Amino acid sequence: MAKRILIVEDEPLIRENYVQALRKYGYDVQAVADRSSAMNLFASRLPDLVILDVSLKDDPEGGFELCRSLRTRSKTLPIIFLTALDSELDKISGIRLDADDYLTKDVSLQYLMARIAALFRRNEALSVPPQQEMIVERGSLDIDLHRLSCHWNKQPVPLTLTEFWIVHALADKPGHVKDRDQLMQDAKAIVDDSTVTSHIKRIRRKFTKLDKEFDCIDTVYGMGYRWNLEVDAEK
Repeated sequence: MAKRILIVEDEPLIRENYVQALRKYGYDVQAVADRSSAMNLFASRLPDLVILDVSLKDDPEGGFELCRSLRTRSKTLPIIFLTALDSELDKISGIRLDADDYLTKDVSLQYLMARIAALFRRNEALSVPPQQEMIVERGSLDIDLHRLSCHWNKQPVPLTLTEFWIVHALADKPGHVKDRDQLMQDAKAIVDDSTVTSHIKRIRRKFTKLDKEFDCIDTVYGMGYRWNLEVDAEK
């Protein structure tokens, strides 16, 4: 059965272009122009993935409000912001709302399709029993590469896809410093330095919510970040 994607985009031409492009890739696509229409569809059934613009007609933060509402209903529903707004504040807002991706409309169709496919693979993997050889263990940290899930002290850490790969990149080689470019390459994301910093802050916040003593991610000023091997060992 084809995956169902909902596009929320207020520009008719742009909306139709994305609908046609996604359908060529075999997806079942619906599209609406405003927040109220989207909420009506969500009331009956959630799609498999949602693509949101931030500003919707006379609703300048309509996409953010939709993302917030969707996250109260599903922690795993893939949500992508696809917008012309590329300011640092907009990107950080999208990250804070637990969107899985924040892309600008100048991104290539091939890259968009790759991100959509990666998000679907993540959700499909969540239903498959973990394989031991796909588990990375670092003290209290358990990373399941097959299910793309992360646990700290046996408690699930609700990471987005980008955050998951950042944590894996750091924990895979504890003690090794990863600069921002390396982290973004491992996370298969294209963002600027300030957004990487926001991701790291968000990741730390999610771990410390589970463990107030969490201190495994070091900032190496002027160089990047590393998984703190000594702290990890003490755990």
